[in-house]
Amino acid sequence: MAKIEFAEHGTRNRGALGTRFVGCIAYTVAAACLLPMLAVVVAAVTGGTDTIAHLLSTVLPEYVLTTAILVLLVSAGTFSVGVGAAWLVTMTRFPGVRFLEIALVLPLAFPAYVLAYAYTFILDHPGIVQSTLRQVMDWGPRDYWFPEIRSIEGAAVMLILVLYPYVYLLARAAFLQQSATAFLAARALGNSAWAAFWRVSLPMARPAIAGGVLLAVMETIADFGTVAYFGVQTFATGIYTSWFSMADRAAAAQLASCLLVFALVMAVAERTQRGKAKYYQTGKRHAGMGAAQLNGWQSVAAFTLCSIPVLLGFLLPVFILVQMGMDSEQDLFSRRYLGFIRNSLLLAGTAALVTVCAAIGVGFFQRLRPGRGSNMAAYMARLGYAVPGGVIAVGLMVPFAMFDNTLDAWMRQNFGISTGLLVTGSIWLLIAAYMVRFLAAALSAYEGGLSTVHSNMDAAARSLGQTPLGTLRRVHLPILTPSLLTALLIVFVDVMKELPATLIMRPFNFDTLAVQAYRLASDERLEGAAVPSLVILAVGLLPVILICRQVGRR
Repeated sequence: MAKIEFAEHGTRNRGALGTRFVGCIAYTVAAACLLPMLAVVVAAVTGGTDTIAHLLSTVLPEYVLTTAILVLLVSAGTFSVGVGAAWLVTMTRFPGVRFLEIALVLPLAFPAYVLAYAYTFILDHPGIVQSTLRQVMDWGPRDYWFPEIRSIEGAAVMLILVLYPYVYLLARAAFLQQSATAFLAARALGNSAWAAFWRVSLPMARPAIAGGVLLAVMETIADFGTVAYFGVQTFATGIYTSWFSMADRAAAAQLASCLLVFALVMAVAERTQRGKAKYYQTGKRHAGMGAAQLNGWQSVAAFTLCSIPVLLGFLLPVFILVQMGMDSEQDLFSRRYLGFIRNSLLLAGTAALVTVCAAIGVGFFQRLRPGRGSNMAAYMARLGYAVPGGVIAVGLMVPFAMFDNTLDAWMRQNFGISTGLLVTGSIWLLIAAYMVRFLAAALSAYEGGLSTVHSNMDAAARSLGQTPLGTLRRVHLPILTPSLLTALLIVFVDVMKELPATLIMRPFNFDTLAVQAYRLASDERLEGAAVPSLVILAVGLLPVILICRQVGRR
């Protein structure tokens, strides 16, 4: 009996130790996610008022106006395309609908800046479209008007084409889960199909649609490559210009704080506006939404409307990029390009592994100790997704640069040794920025899988003598392997595409495929930029194919 009690006591001690260990990981990750935001605010407040006064009188109004216009255009565009396509493929049947309901997800594989390179190549003044027009119509350079691709409207179109799948996926899922009862009741009361959709189906799907639009807005304000290439002055380009061109950290921090406030206000405003409204089905009967068969011109119109986003957002850009790559002199298998690929894979693989491990720590601690502390840690871990990469980069560079400079000065004074930059400009600080930026995506995938693990499994494992870490290793992780692989893949691809944080924080002579594509495009070498862009696209197709398979199964 004494031996059994001693064993139980040892198990309890190991369990408490394991819980404290997981808690330390969760709180450390939460603090790491909160650090860049606090650092940005502190640096902005202590940076003096001269810089912000200069910005207010020069570029800040333009940054505010262009960012707001871009957000409004992208919000309206992603809402219209995403909701319209989701309703058509869910509620109607026409030739090709099974293909289109999957193909509509494909533009998600494109980074917006890659799409910008492809369309600039054919739509700019020396491009094939305008050149053909001048040749066929015998026009001079000033004899006609053509929409300018390098404009805020052009940037909005590029972002809409790659971001509407967020709205489409969430809206389609919401429409599929709705019962036909309320819709049919609205039709029975004399409403047309359009009126019933507008008054019943759309309001019921509002939380999902708002979530998709909010994701598109967050990606819009975080975008740097597209707006920088098109010469659109937003907060993202202002942060980069202040940091590198002007070497003004105070200005970069103050612009970053403005963008941080803007991003958080957008997230809070949607939640507040929703209030206490409920959007679930209250009736006991749940009938699936029947799809209407379209014929004649209606089926042609539906097919055309759903095909346009796929054509413009995926098929045409892929064709253009392949043609550009074939005409370029870039050798993908050269030693230099293999170095870019190696660097990209190293960063993406390491960041994905670190981020998923951090998500496991935060999510498992919330499972072990549900309460205010664990919930707050999970909330702080999700903040990074609402913050652009440029803001996170500035927020991490400022405190760690101060630490490196202070340590170097102290070592010089006391030991005559220069330590240089130990943390700033290192790969690990860049990986930390990726973790903060994409932890929310990994945590969502982990929690989605964890919801399928019943609490009785945990109780059974503990009754058999397993510690919390033993339960995680022997019960949770084997069950959650598909969810964890999905999280790894999503973070891996997001890191491959990420540009602003990589440009600001990468070590010297450590370039990635995204950086190489941006450099070549900035030098107007668009054919060369197509080669690394195609590699990024090929990697980006992996999670999109996974999503398409899930859509196909459902």
